[in-house]
Amino acid sequence: MTEYDVLAEVYEWLISDAKLPPAEFAASFDDVLGSLPSNAHVLDCSCGTGQLAVGLAGRGMRVVATDASEAMVRRTAELAAEFGASVQTMRANWEELPEHFEDGTFDLVFCVGNSLHHARGATGRGAALESMSRLLRPGGRLVLTSRTWELVRARGSRLDIRDRLVRRNGRDAVVVYRWDIAPQWDDEHHIEIAIAQVDATGSVRVRSELLSCWPYRYEELEVGLQRVGLRTETSTFDRVSENYTVVASKEQAATS
Repeated sequence: MTEYDVLAEVYEWLISDAKLPPAEFAASFDDVLGSLPSNAHVLDCSCGTGQLAVGLAGRGMRVVATDASEAMVRRTAELAAEFGASVQTMRANWEELPEHFEDGTFDLVFCVGNSLHHARGATGRGAALESMSRLLRPGGRLVLTSRTWELVRARGSRLDIRDRLVRRNGRDAVVVYRWDIAPQWDDEHHIEIAIAQVDATGSVRVRSELLSCWPYRYEELEVGLQRVGLRTETSTFDRVSENYTVVASKEQAATS
């Protein structure tokens, strides 16, 4: 079961230096945001600790931030309060979103931070994409980021230890990923993430969490988007790059 209850407390060690400030995180999507009105209605449905949501709210957008993890939602609310940003927060997984919002509510939906692989297999992934599509107005856009799972699986089960200390809030930490790659694509995979913090006395405190994931090929993602009425506008997918971004728009209703 993917919870993020432990990692939520130390999640900033997993965010890159460039995207830690909320304004900078939002600015990384300027190409998409530039076409929106300043008061656009935006959903971040994998909000994590809130850097993107708070950055968007700082631009005057009406922002809703949701996550399946109660701890992540709490940290997002705390960050919004710290910056004086107006962000509506709610704990909800992707399938639950249509229970809380009417179809066509949002101009833009974000699903970033390599989150979609936590949906349970092809069925769960399809349901998640269906929810996101339903909440978009016709012509609205979905912005999704993903690991390149073709690369991840090709490397097999392994231990990745970051080669430098990461400093956050005056404390250093080493980040470790343990990958448990299952035999088949459709099988449940696991990632254990550990953050070893070093305090001022040199003592080390380790916080770790085992997360479930269900990887997918890029072609499967494209098919899934098409099935829910989303057309890919731009994609940075490259089989030799670690991550990619897809921007897809919701098809306009046909007119007679």
